[in-house]
This record gives sequence, C-alpha cells and structure tokens, in this order.
Amino acid sequence: MSRLIFDLILRATWETAQMVLVSGLVAVIGGLPLALVMVATRRGGLLPCPPVARLLGLVVDMLRAIPFIILLVILIPVTRMIVGTSLGTTAAIVPLSLAAIPYFARIAEVSLREVDPALIDAVRTMGGTRWMIVRHVLIPEALPGLVAGLTVTLITLTGASAMAGAVGAGGLGDVAIRYGYQRFNTEIMTLVVLVLIAFVALIQAIGNAISNHLRHT
Repeated sequence: MSRLIFDLILRATWETAQMVLVSGLVAVIGGLPLALVMVATRRGGLLPCPPVARLLGLVVDMLRAIPFIILLVILIPVTRMIVGTSLGTTAAIVPLSLAAIPYFARIAEVSLREVDPALIDAVRTMGGTRWMIVRHVLIPEALPGLVAGLTVTLITLTGASAMAGAVGAGGLGDVAIRYGYQRFNTEIMTLVVLVLIAFVALIQAIGNAISNHLRHT
C-alpha cells in the first residue's frame, strides 16, 4: 500500500469518526429529552397526556420512515442555511443528526419504559418530584440500555455516513466511491470495507464494555 493511499484512508477515517461522533452526540441531546417526554406523557406516565404521546410518536415514526439518501437531498437547503454549504464532512453532520434523533429517541423510549414501575412508585411515595424521578430513577436505571442503544445508533450512523459519501460528504464512503468504484480500484474498495468493519467492531466493543460495566455497578 502506497503512502498516498494510506494518508487518504487515514484522513477519511478521521472524517467518518467526526461525522459519527458529532451526530451521535446531537442524537443524544435531542433524542433523550424527546424519549423522556414520550414516556412521561403516555398513559400511566409521570405527566399523562396520551394525545401528546401519540403525536410525538407519529412524528418520530414519520421521520424514521424517510430513507436517508432522500433525507440528504431534501435537507440540502437547510444544510446550506446552517453551515453555508451542502458538501463536505460538516455539511453531512446536519442530515445525519436529524436522522439520528428520532432513531435514538425510539431506542431510548424502549429502555426508559423497561424501568421497574415499583421504583418509581417508591420515590413518589417518599414525596419525590417528577424531576427527581427522572434524574434519580429513570435515567440511572435505564442507563445500560441507553448506552447499548447509543452503540446501535453510532453503528447505524457509520453506515449512513458512508452512504453520504455518494453526495460528496467526505469520509470513507466518499473514498470508496470516488477512488474505488469510479476508478475500478479493488484495493481501495477492500481497504475501506476492512476499515469500516474495524470501526464498527471498535464501537460495538466499547459500547458493550460500558453497558456491561453499568449493569454490574
């Protein structure tokens, strides 16, 4: 492998890591509160309002139903307005984040709903406020599942970031398409696939380790 190819793959890997980690962070910031509201407003929740829960669930499902490649195109004007361009790594973070928020919100909702209701009732009985229940019961008890859900989200974002390479987003997908597929360079295509496999395996290993540690503490 030449030095040029090595530098190309290294830079693309860093760009992919940037896209995945930043959009993953945005997914948590936007998706976790959304999940908490959906759980709190459902029937029997901390702040029951089933119409709100159903409406939020419908919006989340509608956003999740849009194929990412279509979302990329639809959001081009929004991306340009936010970052000033629709090309490059920074631009790709916008559609990646908007796709990840509802995805993580649904995963987080499942984890939050699995928290033992008896714990919530116990805190209520002791005079705990809704905020105390969220902070000291819901999130801590659901944390292993939330970490596992974030791991799945990051892996999904890795695949989406590679897909974003088709529209000039940079990263490993861009290298695979521009230098591998279009130039019929099997070596680069193979290297990109191997790096993506290693990248996903690393995310999964770290996520599993953190989740397992939280389950046993």
